Parts: sequence; structure tokens; C-alpha cells
Amino acid sequence: QVQLVESGGGLVQPGGSLRLSCAASGRTFSRYGMGWFRQASGKEREFVSGIRWSGDSSYYTDSVKGRFTISRDNAKNTVWMQMNSLKPEDTAVYYCAADVQGRRTVGVPTSPKVYDYWGQGTQVTVSS
Repeated sequence: QVQLVESGGGLVQPGGSLRLSCAASGRTFSRYGMGWFRQASGKEREFVSGIRWSGDSSYYTDSVKGRFTISRDNAKNTVWMQMNSLKPEDTAVYYCAADVQGRRTVGVPTSPKVYDYWGQGTQVTVSS
């Protein structure tokens, strides 16, 4: 029903920057809460950032606060995550996710169980 396509991953040196994009299908994107998750090798998928349907509230996991910024343009059906000052610990596959009932969701959910649709992921590798 909802298709999400991530792009923008790649190899970057520590301290560098990347900008991830997530393009969404559907005519009701403006109603979706959106989130970014990541999964490093051998670890569970974890919440990174999220933004409410209206864009009026965002939330970040502690390890990326001050370095990552999530944003959205509902007219373009797109959400971005700007990643600055990247660290080797940021290396992971990054996934875009949509909460289609975002207008009913309180705050920004951090549990992956809240999100209904997922992209295929894009690899981010931070290494010298």
C-alpha cells in the first residue's frame, strides 16, 4: 500500500556528512508520522529520529542529538535525515518507516512496532 525508498547512503570518513532521503508513495503522506531506524551488524534495529505528521515535533535518540536532523516536505512526499559529524558507531543500515496513523499517535514513537511500512534500507559506513 505504501512504498518507501531510501537513498543517500554510502561510505564516509569520520567527521563527514551524509544526507539520507526517503521518498514515499501515497496521497496521504501528510498524515504519516515518519521515522528513521538503523541496524548495525549483530545488533537489533534501533530508533534514530522521528518527526510528527505535521512536522511540528521531532525526536532523536541521545547518541545523535546535535548531529542529526530530520525534516520533511509533505508537498514532495519526502523525509530527509541530515547526518553530520559522523562516527564509526553510526555505521549501519538505515531504514525509513511510516506510521500511517500518525495523526492519532501521541508524540514521536520510538518503538518499531508502531510503524506500519518500511523501506529496504540504505547502507551507511563511517570509516577511515
